[in-house]
Amino acid sequence: MTTAKNELVAGGSFLIRETPPQEVFTPEDLSEEQQMMRKLTQEFIEAEVKPKAEQIEHQDWDLTLTLFKKAGELGLLSVDIPTKYGGLGLDLITSTVIAEQMIEGGSFAISVLDHSGIGSLPIAWFGNAEQKARYLSLLATGAKIGSYALTEPGSGSDALSAKTKALLSPDGKSYILNGTKQFITNAGFADLYITYAKVDGDKFTAFIIDKDTPGVSLGPEEKKMGIKGTSTRSVILENARVPVENLLYEIGKGHKVAFDLLNIGRLKLGAGCLGLCKLALREAVRYAKQRTQFGQPIASFGLIQKKLAEMAIRTYVTESMVYRTAGLIERNISGIDQEDERAGIETAKGVEEYAVECSINKVYASEALDYVADETVQIFGGYGYIAGYPAERIYRDARVNRLFEGTNEINRLLIPTTLFRRTLQGRLPLFVATQKLMADLLAYSPSQEEAPKGHLGEQIRMLQLAKKIALMVSGAVVQKYRERLADEQEILGVLSDLVIELFAMESALLRTLKSVERDGEGAVESKSDMVKVYMSDAFARIDLLAKEGLASMEEGDTLWTQLSALKKLTRYTPSNTTRLRRAIARRIIEAEDYRV
Repeated sequence: MTTAKNELVAGGSFLIRETPPQEVFTPEDLSEEQQMMRKLTQEFIEAEVKPKAEQIEHQDWDLTLTLFKKAGELGLLSVDIPTKYGGLGLDLITSTVIAEQMIEGGSFAISVLDHSGIGSLPIAWFGNAEQKARYLSLLATGAKIGSYALTEPGSGSDALSAKTKALLSPDGKSYILNGTKQFITNAGFADLYITYAKVDGDKFTAFIIDKDTPGVSLGPEEKKMGIKGTSTRSVILENARVPVENLLYEIGKGHKVAFDLLNIGRLKLGAGCLGLCKLALREAVRYAKQRTQFGQPIASFGLIQKKLAEMAIRTYVTESMVYRTAGLIERNISGIDQEDERAGIETAKGVEEYAVECSINKVYASEALDYVADETVQIFGGYGYIAGYPAERIYRDARVNRLFEGTNEINRLLIPTTLFRRTLQGRLPLFVATQKLMADLLAYSPSQEEAPKGHLGEQIRMLQLAKKIALMVSGAVVQKYRERLADEQEILGVLSDLVIELFAMESALLRTLKSVERDGEGAVESKSDMVKVYMSDAFARIDLLAKEGLASMEEGDTLWTQLSALKKLTRYTPSNTTRLRRAIARRIIEAEDYRV
């Protein structure tokens, strides 16, 4: 049964419900307008940004600002800004498409995505009418550049421990801010900073700070491993007098602004990682076809083909996850009246529903990109280590994504704790499903679990088993640790990896099944091959994760009892992944590009 457009699919519910393929949004569902925006972004990057890549990398800020204005003229900075404030007011999926394509612009893309995302959305979502009227139309065109200043020298992931303080001036007209913000993207040329300080030393609050505010200064440019063409500096606040009308949202509600923005930032980061995966794969394939060793192109070697195939598979899975999540959020927020002054707050709430999925995307996509970037260097060989070749820059630029938008470790902790918190709040019946499974396992026999008939039936069965495994381990963990669970970070990491693998498997499988329904089995052979390989490998990882989790909690007879139950759920027929990878690689090599 397909979910109606306005019917909410609860965040995290993929763990306990059967999602029909027709329900998920896939890249194949992009509208003509969304495809046009992709092409517009691609043409802008190819014509205006790539030819000037070397100047950008050497921090030519005048050029960067000129390119900002050109991007603004094309509407590429204003997709998420409502039309009443000078933006295009387009859907989240279009915004995701632009983020994916924009990333081919390297460092400049990071500057743009920071500006149009966390540099502008705090005002679009949480600003009052006067703040929106004052800033958004200028941010939409690139006349003003936004920046997001949250991190401090002593507080990165632990944002609420920030030391920056804000005190109301004696005349009541300004807040006096003191503190330092560190590693701030766009700082060197930004016109405004979205920052945070504790009012009266304890009320975490958001502020808009104009660059010419008395008491605001900048530290020197940081010397970075990658994304060298971005400005990264400290923002120093020494008795900075910020007008009271620049307080953003409400006193003491800064955490709401900060954390809601991180959700959408994680999804957009996933889209950017996806775009860089595609770029890296394209460069690797072309080089592998040109590079000759032992009298033949290295693309003909089996181990090179295996790398190319795996790079394509992880890209396909990432793409499936990113657009599925964007579709879920868009369906949840599409009915919001953008003319309403509370539209932004309602949008933030709609995005927060899928905080778990956003964290999953961030972790999976950034780690998939690291794999793809690393293998790109390997395929280039010694040239991959030399500046001036694309592999070297892709590799350096990729690494920061596991730090951006909350480290992957923090996101791994957030995934299970958010799921459990929502269960306790009554928003997600996860414990009910876990208890039912534990009871069912007593009489469960593998012979009961027949693969569904039809295309990819064995993969559908594997997904069903994988969900049971995740629920089984989750139930054992909760029963063992209860209120002490927060102290068991290694166990939370295992649970998180199980959930991430589940969402990845299901997203790729559902996308493929939807394509089969629409186009027929013969037209989606490459997708089917990638799903078979991925699920075969992922199921083995799930088996190992489950054993790791159970063995870290119990021993002796109790552990053996649990492992016996687990064994019932881990029987599957492995695919011939060598043959499948060869077929995938042949298609990629022939196309010289990522093709599905």
